[in-house]
Amino acid sequence: MNDLQSFRNLGLSENSILALGNKGFEEPTDIQEKVIPIALNGTKDIVGQAQTGTGKTAAFGLPILEKIEPGQGYVQALVLCPTRELAIQVSEEIHSLRGQKNFHILPIYGGSSIEQQLRRLKSGVDIVVGTPGRVIDHINRKSLNLSKISYMVLDEADEMLNMGFIEDTEKIISHTNDKRRMLLFSATMPDAILDLARRHMRDYEFIRIQKKQLTVETTDQIYFEVAEGDKFEALCRIMDVEQEFYGLIFCRTKVDVDEVTNKLVDRGYEADALHGDVSQYQRERIMEKFKGQRLNILVATDVAARGIDVNNLTHVINYSLPQDPESYVHRIGRTGRAGKEGTAITFVTSDEYRKLLYIQRIARADIRKEDLPGIDQVIEQKRSRIKEDVHELLGSNEIEIYRTFAKELLETADPESLVSAILRYSFQDELDPANYNEIRKVSIDKKGKSRLFVALGRNKGMNAKKVVDFIEKEAGVKAQRIHDVRVLEEFSFITVSFEDAEVILNSFRKNNHGNRPLVEKAKDSNPPAGKRKHY
Repeated sequence: MNDLQSFRNLGLSENSILALGNKGFEEPTDIQEKVIPIALNGTKDIVGQAQTGTGKTAAFGLPILEKIEPGQGYVQALVLCPTRELAIQVSEEIHSLRGQKNFHILPIYGGSSIEQQLRRLKSGVDIVVGTPGRVIDHINRKSLNLSKISYMVLDEADEMLNMGFIEDTEKIISHTNDKRRMLLFSATMPDAILDLARRHMRDYEFIRIQKKQLTVETTDQIYFEVAEGDKFEALCRIMDVEQEFYGLIFCRTKVDVDEVTNKLVDRGYEADALHGDVSQYQRERIMEKFKGQRLNILVATDVAARGIDVNNLTHVINYSLPQDPESYVHRIGRTGRAGKEGTAITFVTSDEYRKLLYIQRIARADIRKEDLPGIDQVIEQKRSRIKEDVHELLGSNEIEIYRTFAKELLETADPESLVSAILRYSFQDELDPANYNEIRKVSIDKKGKSRLFVALGRNKGMNAKKVVDFIEKEAGVKAQRIHDVRVLEEFSFITVSFEDAEVILNSFRKNNHGNRPLVEKAKDSNPPAGKRKHY
């Protein structure tokens, strides 16, 4: 078992080492290796440029947990995130890194009960992870006092810029003290972010992690178009049609992991689950069985799967699409190791097709479409395997002890009827087509266009050219690919391809809790921009 010495060399305590071991970490990422020693030992602020999925949360979370003490009676650290999802994710990650220390960590964001947040803040919180709108709301209510914080982190600062949160961020910074350390992380470094760093950060260290080429060359990549409600049926067909299946199934949430695992076990598959609620003892037992192939199916979340090192997986299945191209490459890279080619399968619903195109484009992945195997095809594959296994046994000594019994049976019926009865007795469940449900045909328009809503109109000085220039600058989609621009008083509309739409929407990521970013997929009706809230 890895002794995590490389993490010890960064200056982390045994409490942190234990927490990292429990989470399955093996060695630090580039951003962790560079940020952690500076954050632990220096006094400088930090500006870190690194892409999504590089371990930024542990890079700033571990030093903060090392440097502050729980139960001081006031908020000691604030992590500001652009979206609800990220705030929850960062909060859970920091919580999982606290080890034996009894830190109280609270995510605060719009769309959840503010009364519950008020009660938690009043009872005492050490670290707050929040979105700008809700943090300002608590500051105005005087329920959140940032005057004594030791650390302030701006996570995904370029996203906050894209979503129009820089003014809110500066307002929040104004409520902190001058002695606090600031850590700013961003995938890109536009001038506005660098200007914010110069104005609000003291002497700072700039750390840049080179973006790595996303590619997986030894993995055969396939996607299936399937309705959300048919994913489990599709999963069973894929596993049953394979000669051998030894793989990881990735789900988005712990609830999904448990649901899929329970269904698989109910159907007789050798499957188990890994997610954040699985104890270290359980994890070790599960991994021992999986590595020994006494268990051939492991269902997991991305975080729980970190640190799994198995070289001979045949399959990785994306039951749910990953959040970003980096996560996709990290997932499927678990196959195709040790010189063997693996297979990566992704389920895609109609609503997710744009996201798949985005992943293909950024990861430069060659993902081909295939049709799901039909029920007849699955049954025929099973019949072929039974024939092969029976013929293999015919040449072995293992059948000798059954010869006397076989002769007795042959005296009672003709050979064909007898073999038929034995097949029914032995394989009734396995060869019964009724065990499979029909799967609806899903057809996705590959050449479709998307109409996008832009929360900027003539009242903001916009015209068609300025809207196009804005989209090109922020999302990198060329002007000639943006069509049918319509500028109204308080908002605008544009038309782009599915693929470009995903690129643009990813640049203006949606909060997904009732509030909207600057750009989103157009609906039949949209409220005037002046009545829209941002958190």
